[in-house]
Order: sequence, then structure tokens, then C-alpha cells
Amino acid sequence: MLTAGEVAGLIAATGWMVLVCVLVMVLVKLARLLTETTKAVSDLNNRLIPMLDDMSVTVNETNRQLIAVEAIAKDVKQVSGHAAKLSAVTQTMFTGPLIKVSSLGHGVRRAIEARRPPRRKAQQGRPR
Repeated sequence: MLTAGEVAGLIAATGWMVLVCVLVMVLVKLARLLTETTKAVSDLNNRLIPMLDDMSVTVNETNRQLIAVEAIAKDVKQVSGHAAKLSAVTQTMFTGPLIKVSSLGHGVRRAIEARRPPRRKAQQGRPR
């Protein structure tokens, strides 16, 4: 039969064995996790470099397009300003003489009406 010290030593040795086995399993899983993480970072790095290059090309192309759009907007603003000036000149050219002609017509009509003899009331009430 085993003594109490031998039983305690046997239990302690078994406990240490179980603990070592659990730690070995944890370390193996941790090693796998680190391996997979390393692969994932490597794959990400391999994909990231071309993606950054493409993004750089895209940003450069966008800047080039924005410069072109800015030039077009500047030209549109200039054309809009010219159209406004042309509209003002056209309005001045046509409205001034049109008002003068209208005033002249009104004045001539008033002068003709002033020179006509007044109508009789009997003629005004008769149907035409």
C-alpha cells in the first residue's frame, strides 16, 4: 500500500501532467493563431500595395479632371458675364428707341385728337 506522502506526490504529479497538457494545447493553438495572423497580414500587405497604387492613380486622375472642370466653370462664368452684358446692351438698344417711338405715337395721337372738332352728342349716341 501507498503511504499518504506517496499518494499526495502521485496526485501532485498527475495535476502537473494535466496542467502541462493543457498548456501545450493552448500553446499549439496560439502558434496556429499567430501563423494564421502572419499569413493574413502578409496577404493584406500584398493586396494593399496595388490598391494604394490604384488609389494614387485615381486621385491624380481626379485632380486632373477637377482642373478641367475648374477651367470649364471659369469659361461658363465668363460666357455668363458676356451674356448679361449683351442682354443689357440689347435692352438699352431696343427699349430706348421703343419708348421714344411710343411717346411720339402717343403725342401725335393727342395732337390729332386736339385738332379735330368736338363731336356732337347726338352723333355719339347713334349706332354705327
